Amino acid sequence: MARAQALVLALTFQLCAPETETPAGPALTAGCTFEEASDPAVPCEFSQAQYDDFQWEQVRIHPGTRAPADLPHGSYLMVNASQHASGQRAHVIFQSLSENDTHCVQFSYFLYSRDGHSPGTLGIYVRVNGGPLGSAVWNMTGSHGRQWHQAELAVSTFWPNEYQVLFEALISPDRRGYIGLDDILLLSYPCAKAPHFSRLGDVEVNAGQNASFQCMAAGRAAEAERFLLQRQSGALVPAAGVRHISHRRFMATFSLAAVGRAEQDLYRCVSQAPRGAGVSNFAELIVKEPPTPIAPPQLLRAGPTYLIIQLNTNSIIGDGPIVRKEIEYRMARGPWAEVHAVSLQTYKLWHLDPDTEYEISVLLTRPGDGGTGRPGPPLVSRTKCAGGCLFALLPRLDTRVWARGN
Repeated sequence: MARAQALVLALTFQLCAPETETPAGPALTAGCTFEEASDPAVPCEFSQAQYDDFQWEQVRIHPGTRAPADLPHGSYLMVNASQHASGQRAHVIFQSLSENDTHCVQFSYFLYSRDGHSPGTLGIYVRVNGGPLGSAVWNMTGSHGRQWHQAELAVSTFWPNEYQVLFEALISPDRRGYIGLDDILLLSYPCAKAPHFSRLGDVEVNAGQNASFQCMAAGRAAEAERFLLQRQSGALVPAAGVRHISHRRFMATFSLAAVGRAEQDLYRCVSQAPRGAGVSNFAELIVKEPPTPIAPPQLLRAGPTYLIIQLNTNSIIGDGPIVRKEIEYRMARGPWAEVHAVSLQTYKLWHLDPDTEYEISVLLTRPGDGGTGRPGPPLVSRTKCAGGCLFALLPRLDTRVWARGN
């Protein structure tokens, strides 16, 4: 069974430029035009992956060159879909990027089949600090005319972190037409067609609570813009809402319901549109488990109407810090329960009934909504008899003596 054919480009530059021109001068800090006479001052380092299904072909087509009529003139990377099996992938890898300031990755692509069938999908992945590839942050499929199109990628990941841009060519079931890639450029100014996200901060919640990420971005949001929260493992969450703060600033909100430790991971914001994608930094969703004591409280002293206990909370299950301690107690056979806040390690329960069994547990709370853990193991203890207890027992004792004598 053929392996999926993916094209992956790992870039170490910033790319963003006008729609039809290749920038020059200080704005262009790195890039690949695939021309023989490329500027040596503009570094271009890329390699074909060895783990994929096939290799991208670097072509140079000029007037008079024998080549399929469907291909445009120029030097670029190309995939002929008819030469590969459906589902195969090819990868091209560029060096890592670790930028200090706002930048833009600009590239040109070609997707064309003369009969209108789809040659496949061109997808872009952004791998951060050598982590998982995850899901594509941008993709384009279908046939889009015999012409080049330009798109941009606004990645808000900065030094000391690094990232790679990976372009993927995936062959369609139609297996007709061509996929082309050209002019991958790293530019030292903001993208014009993709929004730049502000720094996304970590979110901490207690297990079982809802988590919310708010993604602020600057730029023009296209009508076809799609906003996603992307988990590092690849899962996607659609935006719960998008609020336009001004004509160039907006906020996308994402909600995760009743999260647990299974949802703890790195997440980032992604905007997708035909003209490009915006990608935020990764932020961590931290899920804390509310604390529960491992051992029951200890009985220090018992009286007819009181019990003095030690909380015994040195060992817990779950996460701190502990900001509140409470005692929950009830009669062993009673329908009611009371909770008392406790500030010391010892506590005296007052106004109890004599010669009565009680169950006493400790509740611990950490910061945040839902931070109170389950009650710890209970201490089962009985208050002492008051003066009347002995007289209440006498009739029963007399009965036992009489029964034994007979």
